[in-house]
Amino acid sequence: MSRTVYCQYLKKEAPGLDFQFYPGELGKKVFDNISKEAWALWQTKQVMLINEKKLNMMNLEHRKLLEEQMVAFLFEGQEVEIEGYKPQA
Repeated sequence: MSRTVYCQYLKKEAPGLDFQFYPGELGKKVFDNISKEAWALWQTKQVMLINEKKLNMMNLEHRKLLEEQMVAFLFEGQEVEIEGYKPQA
């Protein structure tokens, strides 16, 4: 059975994630407050960021940067800055 969460990104009730994809307290916060739809949007941005900034997930600093961007995007309503990429109007 799918669960519903009040998605802090979409500002509405929406289907929640099936699993906690991210570890720790932040992972729990994402699981409890972010919908599948918003998580999918973040994952697209995350791939762009990793590619553009040539991030290495084995590098702690790179993971920290990505986590900060994730929090800003999902919980603070900030658009991810990706050079050369303009969201469609």
